[in-house]
Amino acid sequence: MALTDKDIKKLSHLAKINIDSKDEEIVLSKLEGIIKLIDSMQKVNTDNIDPMSHALDITQPLREDVVTEKNQKNDFLKLGPESNEDYFIVPRVVE
Repeated sequence: MALTDKDIKKLSHLAKINIDSKDEEIVLSKLEGIIKLIDSMQKVNTDNIDPMSHALDITQPLREDVVTEKNQKNDFLKLGPESNEDYFIVPRVVE
């Protein structure tokens, strides 16, 4: 796929970026390089390859889920100006 200066102007408009006319050739060559890379990746045979979520076949070690702090809910509710059961009472802001 060959790109033109017109394509660069259209892409810069869509991306809401300003590309100077002197930089259009640089951007054009870089985008063409990216397109060539994508084309070469498309040619790779991926039949019989299982999808992977990570390049390495490892799992994240997990720790046991244990409560390490005491419940401070009542202490926090005392800090507010007014509370009811487990909730803070606040002034109504929407009617």
